[in-house]
Amino acid sequence: MTEERKEVTISEERLELLPDRAVYLPSKSALLIADVHLGKVNHFRKNGIAVPSPASRNNLSRLAVMFESEQPREVIFLGDLFHSSFNRAWPEFARFVAEFPEVMFTLVTGNHDILGHHVFEAAGLRVEKHLEFGPFWLTHDRSEHMDLFNLFGHIHPAVRLRGAGKQHLKVPCFFFNFRERFGILPSFGDFTGSHVLKPDSDCKAFVTTGTEVLAV
Repeated sequence: MTEERKEVTISEERLELLPDRAVYLPSKSALLIADVHLGKVNHFRKNGIAVPSPASRNNLSRLAVMFESEQPREVIFLGDLFHSSFNRAWPEFARFVAEFPEVMFTLVTGNHDILGHHVFEAAGLRVEKHLEFGPFWLTHDRSEHMDLFNLFGHIHPAVRLRGAGKQHLKVPCFFFNFRERFGILPSFGDFTGSHVLKPDSDCKAFVTTGTEVLAV
């Protein structure tokens, strides 16, 4: 494991928290990625909101770099893969997926994944509402399970870091509550908001700067 990432062990399963806002499970050679929100930039631009188009292309570039680095056998998107109705960002993503025929892609659907299941499946994605994955219960939003540790996204978690003066900075984070047995992945997408959470004694947050992951 490189020094830039952090490790969390849950139910004897090692999770590597990656600086680019994803989780890698070495034992399963799997990447967990939440809230990519592909097509959001195109959706906003289509509705007259000026958003720089490079923000959309950068998501695919970051995915490509991560796939090259981690060499996953499986990629699981924890919902909100595609932001809205069909637009040209979807064919771009479908072509991207086709470049990795050796990888199994799964989408655990989120509230923004309103494209028909046949559209996702035609691009080579298995579609699930939730997924049991080793000791983990994978969902888009919080979903308690009697036996499994829930991993999900949806919230776009962040923490607010304060300096010596009045300056402060909101930073995306991985957020774990070990008493209530859940963990929240940060939003992978570049063009998304965030929700500030406050860790307590039962929780642990790991912020990501884009180049390293730090416990706070």
